Amino acid sequence: MVAALSTKKPKYEVYEATLARCLALGRDLAAEFLRLADRDAEAYASFSAALKLPRETEVQQEDRKAAIRAAAHVAADAPWECVKACTQLVVLAEALAGRSNVNAASDVLVAALLAEAAARGAAENVRINLPATGDDIYGDNMNQQVDSALHDIAAIAARTREIVLSGQAQEPEAE
Repeated sequence: MVAALSTKKPKYEVYEATLARCLALGRDLAAEFLRLADRDAEAYASFSAALKLPRETEVQQEDRKAAIRAAAHVAADAPWECVKACTQLVVLAEALAGRSNVNAASDVLVAALLAEAAARGAAENVRINLPATGDDIYGDNMNQQVDSALHDIAAIAARTREIVLSGQAQEPEAE
């Protein structure tokens, strides 16, 4: 929205490349978030179905355990993809901060804050599923990736906040 409000305006002409890039990527991300929501719902359904598998015989127990572990991987991977998409979103917000319509500056900050909140929520959905994977190496690796992504997102959101609250225009991005 902010990019759309700013593009093709003489006051923001120097930022046109950034605005066009953010507008296109923002639209792509909107579609991606909807796709990821569906993927997460499907992953939950698969995990739920695995939990309901019969477990009366030893073979059934092993099949159920394998199904739960496989479904837990998918159930962790789906929100991890959301964390990565949130990283892209917060980067876009930072790019727009000080380079877009000043009347929508608060919307840039809100986008960064919502991206951070969504990433934190998705990260918890990753983490809750890791024990059920039965794979400590995968779990440790995923936790490290999630921690790193959340750290980066928080830093970018904080920079976005500083830029927006300063009210200062930023230099055009290097091409």
